[in-house]
Amino acid sequence: MIELYYAPTPNGWKPAILLEELGVPYELKLMALTKGVQFTPEYLAINPNAKMPAIVDHSVEGEPLAVWESGPILMYLAQKFEQFWPKKDWRYDLQLTQWMFWQTGNQGPMMGQLSHFKNYAPEENKAYGMKRYKGETERTLAVLERRLEAEGAFIMGEDYTIADIQAFPWVFLAKKLGAALEDFPKVTAWRETIKARPAVQRAIDLGKDKAKHDQNASNNNVLFNQGAGHLMN
Repeated sequence: MIELYYAPTPNGWKPAILLEELGVPYELKLMALTKGVQFTPEYLAINPNAKMPAIVDHSVEGEPLAVWESGPILMYLAQKFEQFWPKKDWRYDLQLTQWMFWQTGNQGPMMGQLSHFKNYAPEENKAYGMKRYKGETERTLAVLERRLEAEGAFIMGEDYTIADIQAFPWVFLAKKLGAALEDFPKVTAWRETIKARPAVQRAIDLGKDKAKHDQNASNNNVLFNQGAGHLMN
């Protein structure tokens, strides 16, 4: 059995989508992040970064295995179950890995910051953050548009892989964040193709009723305005 430590956000959707696509049994551990459950000793033993998602795989030999950060979780599960990472040659592996790291280091952080300034930042601090991260978000959409123009239906050409699963959730929310998709027809078609997959729909619906809350940077210093003290004390 695999435990999925999850909240209904783009980062939580990534492993949830893959688990639903794989059709393997898993136990959902819905996390109340606004209440600080991610800082408990029990969870820090699973994920020392005090973020979600994380999984604990109880089906391995020996002690249960904890895997944290969405990219490594996807890579672990794809290799464990031998799906959504076609085994072709080292060049293919390198390309897929580079696109996974692109999402981790570029698309995810930029769109995550856009989400923060649009949804959670104090009004007096929104303007510059929105301008900067909307521009950076659209830059990453352009990167993805060019890739899809060159390769075809998916990031790795005709293969639907963990690279698509990792990049999709933030693009799914792009319009809600103020980043128009009209200038990116290939990304728009890719988004619609993935969105229509039943496994994706099931994953996005997980904990949907818990997705909205009235917490923001002005009234919650547990989820927002974090510093070393959140981990050291």
